[in-house]
Amino acid sequence: MANSFLSSLGDQERLDFISGVFDLVRSGQLAPLTEMLDSGVPTDLQNERSDSLLIIAAYAQKPDIVALLLEREADTSIVNTMGQTAISCAVFRNDPGILKQLLDAGANPDLGHRNGLEIAQQFELPEMERILRAHADQE
Repeated sequence: MANSFLSSLGDQERLDFISGVFDLVRSGQLAPLTEMLDSGVPTDLQNERSDSLLIIAAYAQKPDIVALLLEREADTSIVNTMGQTAISCAVFRNDPGILKQLLDAGANPDLGHRNGLEIAQQFELPEMERILRAHADQE
């Protein structure tokens, strides 16, 4: 439904609709987002910067939204135009819970302009580095 709906919109209307969906993610509005996804909005919807819903949820530190998107098989390998991934956002935001959610779902910490470990080291985030190293040791 949503794909045909989106294609029926004009450029500005489409941008406004997509922006509204991303606002639901940023503000952690689980129920309305669930309804949108149930009605056919793609789990891997991307904005003009190639941010996915999952990237924004990780950056906004919304673990319930991350869980919802992962349950619906969101693509964890999407890299936005700035070279960021959901993993890199979780590391940068120093969010061990979301980082573990993503790793448990099979997200690759080596994707992106700088991988998760490089970001953890650059910003001196020892817990993030420990989680990433422990994950690498398990593989």
